[in-house]
Amino acid sequence: MDAIQVTNLTKRYGPTLAVDDISFTLAPGRVLGLLGGNGAGKTTTIALLLGLLVPSSGAITVLGHDMARDRFPALERMNFSSPYIALPGRLTVEENLITYGHLYSVPNLGARVAELAVQFNLTALMRRPAGELSAGQKTRVALAKSLINRPDLLLLDEPTASLDPDTGDYVRTQLETYQRETGAAILLASHNMAEVERLCDDVLMMKTGRIVDRGAPEALVARYGRENMEQVFLHIARSEAL
Repeated sequence: MDAIQVTNLTKRYGPTLAVDDISFTLAPGRVLGLLGGNGAGKTTTIALLLGLLVPSSGAITVLGHDMARDRFPALERMNFSSPYIALPGRLTVEENLITYGHLYSVPNLGARVAELAVQFNLTALMRRPAGELSAGQKTRVALAKSLINRPDLLLLDEPTASLDPDTGDYVRTQLETYQRETGAAILLASHNMAEVERLCDDVLMMKTGRIVDRGAPEALVARYGRENMEQVFLHIARSEAL
């Protein structure tokens, strides 16, 4: 059973097609990159997968559940992180993690929160209000929140934005370890092409709401005759033919 199965998914805002008839699957234990410039449809696609938006047409199945009819069992087994969506700013880091842990009915919640605090170097920040943290600190808290329920499916929108290179590398290592140990599937939207090359098994290239190419990073690099994924990204973004 695929972790995600998307069939002919479309999201329209009046005359504008934000997502234009896309289809793809994500197998368990795989990491799928979702790439494209601003306005390509990545964030809209993630919002549709989370059930935050209703598709104009098409079907989404997540962890065996039709998201139009039976999404709550799937939502219990997935989670999401984006540095662009703020956690409640007046709650401390610890209060945020505990609150989200209760929402997911996490067993042994205190131990899980303590484990994540160590894993993401948050111990010294636990009593600070989330709204007072730096951008990088907020990103680490958001990532810790996304793992609170040990999800089988993790949706990540620019997960290492605002992190310095050292912290970004540490977070990527934590994601790799989590994916390897749990067999979770990960959908990763990112503008960091080195991150994509490191983490992703396959990549979907989006442009103006459509999937214009797909494949493993090394296969795309070879197909376009480029040296790396950054050059592939720039070629597709600037091409009028796609």
